[in-house]
Amino acid sequence: MNEKENTEHVEEEVEILNPEEDSVSPGEHQVAESVDEDQEQDTAEEALRNELEEWRTKAHRIQADYDNFRKRSRAEKEAAAQYRAQPLMESLLPVLDNFSRALDSEAEDSSSLYKGMEMVYKQFHEALESEGLEEIKTEGETFDPSVHQAVMQVEEEGFESGQIVEELQKGYKLKTRVLRPAMVKVNA
Repeated sequence: MNEKENTEHVEEEVEILNPEEDSVSPGEHQVAESVDEDQEQDTAEEALRNELEEWRTKAHRIQADYDNFRKRSRAEKEAAAQYRAQPLMESLLPVLDNFSRALDSEAEDSSSLYKGMEMVYKQFHEALESEGLEEIKTEGETFDPSVHQAVMQVEEEGFESGQIVEELQKGYKLKTRVLRPAMVKVNA
């Protein structure tokens, strides 16, 4: 082979190994990778910023919902406290009406007045019972300091020690809570 053919042959091999359209120098390759990494990093940072903003928005919404819930709860409690006696008042209105009728009537017969007062008392008592009022049992019961208040101690035959002899004032409970203990005489 002559020198010219050798040169052409070497140039062809160089073209095959390193074609011009795909040829990139090692420095250019590193720069291209660095640019790609920067773009990926920028994209990742932007995604993180967007996610952070979404979480902030959610947190603000939750805080606003909680504040609204608190305000609504406070308003409901105030309304409930303001009108808590409404059911009791409604059940006592007929009692008030009957007292008014009894006072307006000109009953000269004391037995009819007594009968009217007895009816009003019964109606009043039923209204209170419907709201959970109970009389505390006393006579013949064993003294219980959680519901009875001993004001006298006597020695009576026919009663055991610590047994209630007489009720001096009625005691009442509202469901399980004592409103007023019963005043009693207790056998010694």
